[in-house]
Amino acid sequence: MSVTPPPLEDTLITSYKRLAQESAGRDKDLVLRILDVVFAGLLLLLTLPLTLPIAVGMAVTSGRPVLYRGERVGRGGHVFEMMKFRTLRPGAESRIGPYLGAELVERTREETTRLGAWLRATQLDELPQLVNVLRGDMSLVGPRPIRPRFFEELAGDLPAYWQRLVVRPGLTGFAQVRRGYETSMAEKLAHDLEWIADRSVRLYLRTLVVTGWRVLGQSLRGFLRSPGASPRGRGRA
Repeated sequence: MSVTPPPLEDTLITSYKRLAQESAGRDKDLVLRILDVVFAGLLLLLTLPLTLPIAVGMAVTSGRPVLYRGERVGRGGHVFEMMKFRTLRPGAESRIGPYLGAELVERTREETTRLGAWLRATQLDELPQLVNVLRGDMSLVGPRPIRPRFFEELAGDLPAYWQRLVVRPGLTGFAQVRRGYETSMAEKLAHDLEWIADRSVRLYLRTLVVTGWRVLGQSLRGFLRSPGASPRGRGRA
């Protein structure tokens, strides 16, 4: 009789959750959570006029589902479903799943739909992650969420990688503000650990401002680009 293996989340909890729980929380974490809820709620309201047309456009041009839901590792080893507007062809997740880094960027580009390319160029595909922030799965600022299979691999290769479990993963991250997507995982981790060690309100707000300025510039360029154009240099965690 075959034995069903334990869920991947159980493996993560067994290996890393205890270490994350032993890391003391801070009073400022509550302040950051309040800021997350306030800012994410405001952004959802402000972008509401965009979400319905995008959803209709996705359904008409490439069918359903409109949302992509992918497993990611969250705070304390909890595995949650990260949401965003689907920008890839149906079934693309199974085809690009084994890849990471620069190769993932290239294969993702090949799987991107015409409307999806425009959404990625304007950053509008990320809007549903604001719901993840309100649910408490994510923060606006933190290490970018990663798939469970890659988390286990990287935690084995980089001894300090488990420390990402101390905080919620972020819609934007300190590493993403400072470095590009093709930066090595070890270098990204160094920046993420700097955020985890500090995670002050000042750094949180500064990261949001820098991200907002960058997204604004990318969005303006994306709006001027034809929907069929392919975005450059942008990858996914």
